[in-house]
Order: sequence, then structure tokens, then C-alpha cells
Amino acid sequence: MNATAAEPTVRTVLTYGTFDLFHIGHLNLLERLRGMGDRLIVGVSTDEFNATKGKRTVIPFAERSRLVAAIKHVDQVIPETSWDQKRDDIQRYGVSVFGIGADWQGRFDDLKDVCEVVYLPRTQGISTTELKNALRVLDQSHVKDLKHALDVISTIITRLE
Repeated sequence: MNATAAEPTVRTVLTYGTFDLFHIGHLNLLERLRGMGDRLIVGVSTDEFNATKGKRTVIPFAERSRLVAAIKHVDQVIPETSWDQKRDDIQRYGVSVFGIGADWQGRFDDLKDVCEVVYLPRTQGISTTELKNALRVLDQSHVKDLKHALDVISTIITRLE
């Protein structure tokens, strides 16, 4: 009889994202994914890869990677440089679960032959796109519109006094 116990299987979870303007929705996603396994690997999209998707980030890749790596739920950060790397990463890192936000529903079903694929619901009321739209008001091209709106509000308040 062999006295050596079988080694426990480590359940590795993998996700990808840009993680620009890191917010509570990002944290919720990472917490939920980490809860699905023993180890969480996060692929952070590089600036060059984002450019091919027509996206421009506020925070550069190196800083986004550091922020994500500092999250206690994250065990490893890798660069995401292309759409095609997912299958290779799943095999390279022994991934059991590939998880991503539900806004990608069905997009990665082709990976189901190599691991479990899960789509998690987004946190309501928050998104990087919404944050960028809100910050756009501070853009120099919108300052004139903002000043005009403040003048209108000021006029209304004066009339009410």
C-alpha cells in the first residue's frame, strides 16, 4: 500500500480585461472569479492590443498591471496581446475555469473543450465607459458647455430668490 496521498488538484481561474480606471465592478468580478478556484490569473490588455480594438486607455498598461497585481485576490498578471492567446494560456497555465463578464456572453464558448467557461453578471450602475463619459465633461472641449450650463443654472437661481 502506498503511503503517499494523492496531490490535491489546484483549480486555476483565468480572466482578461483592460481594467482601465479600476472601479468596484472590476473588484467584484475578480473577487467572484477567485471564489471559483484556488488561483486567479488575470490577463491585462496591453495598450497596443487595445489600439487594435479601437480602445484608448486613460491609465497605461504598466500601471494597470501593477494595480491589478496588487489586488489580494489576484495571484498572477500576464499581458493580453491578442485575441488568439486564450487557448494557449489555458493550456500553459493549467486553467480549469475561464471567466469573464456577461457582456461577452457566448463569445468564448469555443474554449469549452479545454476548460469550463463562465460569464458573470456585471455590477449594475458602474462601467469604465460611463466613467470616461462623465470625465469627458472635464475635457477642454467641453468646458465652454459646462460654463454655459452653470450660467443658466445661476440665472434660474437668481430668478427664484
